[in-house]
Amino acid sequence: MPSDESRWSRLMASAQRGDESDYRQLLEELSRAIHGFLLVRIGATHFTEDCVQECLVAIHCARHSYDPGRPFKPWLFAIVRHKAVDVLRRQGSYERARARQRELLQVAALDADPGEYLTAGEGQLLGKLVTGQREAITLTKIEGLSTAEAARVLNISESAVKVRVHRGLGRLKQLMAME
Repeated sequence: MPSDESRWSRLMASAQRGDESDYRQLLEELSRAIHGFLLVRIGATHFTEDCVQECLVAIHCARHSYDPGRPFKPWLFAIVRHKAVDVLRRQGSYERARARQRELLQVAALDADPGEYLTAGEGQLLGKLVTGQREAITLTKIEGLSTAEAARVLNISESAVKVRVHRGLGRLKQLMAME
C-alpha cells in the first residue's frame, strides 16, 4: 500500500485533472488526518470540527496551487497550520495562538505523520472521557484558560466547568489505575 504522501499526491493530481471520485476520496482521508492532528494540537473543543472544515475549504480553494512534483504533506500542513492559528486566535488568545503556531511549525518541520499523535497515552486517556469533560479539562488544564474563560468558550456556567473538570479528573484517575 502506498504511503499517505504518495497516495495523497496522486489523488490531488488526479483531482486537479477533474476526477471527482479521487477528489472525494482525498478529502475524506485528509479530513481524518487533519482531525487527528488538530485534536492533539488544539484539543477536543467545539472549534476542532470548525477548523477541520475550514482546512478542507482552504484546501479546495488552493488545490490549483499544489505542484504534483513536490511533496504533498508540507503543502497540506502549511494550510492546516495557518487555519489552526486562525481558530486559536478566535478563541480569544493571541499569545496562546503564537505559542501553538511555533509548536505547529516545529511539528511540521519534523514532517511527522499526524496519525502518530493519536497513539500518545494522554490523548488516548482524554479520548475516553465524555466530550464535556474532555473539553473542560483541555481548556483549563492543558490550554491554561481560567474557569470563566472556559465557561465562555463552552457557553456554560463556571460551576458547570468546575463540575466537568472535577468529574473528568476523577475518571482519568480511574483510567490510569486500570492501565
